[in-house]
Amino acid sequence: MFILNWYITKNFLATFTMSIVVLTFAMTGNSLMKVIDYISQGVSPVIAGKFLLLALPMALAFSIPWAALVSIMLVFGRLSADNEITAMRACGISILQIISPIIVSSFLLTCVCLWLQLQVGPPALGEARDLVKNAAASSPLSFFTPGIPVQFGQYTFFVDGTDTSSGEDEIYGVQIYVPGKDGKTKADILASRGKLSVDPVTQVLTVTLYKALVEAVEGNDSVPLQPGYSESVDLPIPFGDNYNQKDLTIKDKYLSYKELFARLAIYMKRGKDAAGVDATAINVEINQRIALALAPIAFMMLGMPLAIRTSRRETSIGLCLSVALGALYYGGVLVSDALRNHPQLYPQYVVWIPPLLFQLFGVIYLTKIARK
Repeated sequence: MFILNWYITKNFLATFTMSIVVLTFAMTGNSLMKVIDYISQGVSPVIAGKFLLLALPMALAFSIPWAALVSIMLVFGRLSADNEITAMRACGISILQIISPIIVSSFLLTCVCLWLQLQVGPPALGEARDLVKNAAASSPLSFFTPGIPVQFGQYTFFVDGTDTSSGEDEIYGVQIYVPGKDGKTKADILASRGKLSVDPVTQVLTVTLYKALVEAVEGNDSVPLQPGYSESVDLPIPFGDNYNQKDLTIKDKYLSYKELFARLAIYMKRGKDAAGVDATAINVEINQRIALALAPIAFMMLGMPLAIRTSRRETSIGLCLSVALGALYYGGVLVSDALRNHPQLYPQYVVWIPPLLFQLFGVIYLTKIARK
């Protein structure tokens, strides 16, 4: 029996290792692009690497369940297609004995996911966000991405390009505008290029604009520049205000489970009616994390009988089924997230619909297979 269990475990672990490497790389692709971009803009490779490491726990929290599902679908699909499961059962080995190594593996993976989702991942993600802000203060060019608008207080910047070849942080093809409350533009500033400098103490970013043309609405005193053309003009921007105001309250998604429950207790002291949307949002966050962490067990319960019943060796079939099941499972999370501002719909319970259905159909299918 030990040899059989080791045979199934070895196949599962080999496929799981390959799957988690590929899936984790795919899920951190956006972070990798940011790291490369930060390094190219002068941010220290050490800081960029630390950012990637801090983003890794949450990526693993999502890739581990999916890698387990892919491994189960591929391994048991092949075993069933090769009639190995039929041969095992002909020797008097029950289906429960055959899948017992995967049950143990799924339980261990669920424990790891709970640890990542509840304790490690969210605070690390918040630390990665703060790290990016601090890195931006030491390398102001990392604020700007060509073709993408970036806002600092009342100013919205568009730049066509960036450059550090001269040893200074420079931007080219600069357009800055100040939108008004009525939707009209209060001020529009055009410049051929600009030079960036930052004071980390006062948290003021100074943009020195060259060959600048300032067009402002008459009587508008919100822009500290005179309308007209200038060969060189300085535009001071207190970028610290842009970020520090957002740090007064940490978002729920960056809190550990202890901090979430503490915040929930504070909201509940207001009374059920007063807590309202705030308490519901935290309940949704907590339930989402637990449901996502329990995904390995749900995937095992439904994925295993489906793999046995399909009996296909083709990798493409297993991958397609894995994607379909994963999409259904995570769909419940997306729906509950969309409804978190509607307490009357109880979105914290919506997230549990896919896990319960997966467990129910999994038990039904496994029972049918065991009776054959």
